[in-house]
Amino acid sequence: MLTTRRRAAVASLFAAFSLSMTGCSSDSGHGSGNDEIAGAETGKVGPSTPSSSEPAEKNAPSFDFPRDLKVAVDRESSGDPVKDAILRDTAYAAQARVEAFARSESRTANMSRYFGANALSFWVGRVEAFKKDGLTVTGGYRYFNFEVTDVSEGTAAVRYCEDQSKAFNKEIKTGKVRRTKPSDKSFVLYTAQAARGAAGDWQVTQQSWKKGDPACVQR
Repeated sequence: MLTTRRRAAVASLFAAFSLSMTGCSSDSGHGSGNDEIAGAETGKVGPSTPSSSEPAEKNAPSFDFPRDLKVAVDRESSGDPVKDAILRDTAYAAQARVEAFARSESRTANMSRYFGANALSFWVGRVEAFKKDGLTVTGGYRYFNFEVTDVSEGTAAVRYCEDQSKAFNKEIKTGKVRRTKPSDKSFVLYTAQAARGAAGDWQVTQQSWKKGDPACVQR
């Protein structure tokens, strides 16, 4: 069971969010730069390519990314089978979220498989708002530094980093790419709570993030 201290730390990260999926590195107002939380009680065509450290696994999901979007995952084994399963499914959740924004489809099979509870409701709303604004995503995302920080009886706490320095918003109607200048805020630290779902997958149920966290920034 997650500790009271960890619940308090995660809950304290809640802040207002912007509707930008990418462009966090921009100095022109895209992204708030605040810590954020998803699911708080307050409110490529074809299958994905596994990273060099992550062999293809049985029952692995297939992700339908557009040709102008690349998603890379660098995830090493922890040596513990339970933690490895948690990290594997957390990485799938990260890819599922990008796929939903890219396809402008909030309730994909992968979103329903790897997100649950309040986090799923939150991201569904974000994807729908992003689509309403006439935006999708392009470029590249990279996920790395996966770590399980707490696990007990079907629940877990996880953290990982996102590099969106090569990712940009794109206008659906015109195809115009809204390019932004990379900065430390292009690197995002995600902290997630996960729970074992009925089908056996680990689902992200609550998620917070901090742009420009030193644990993730790479130059």
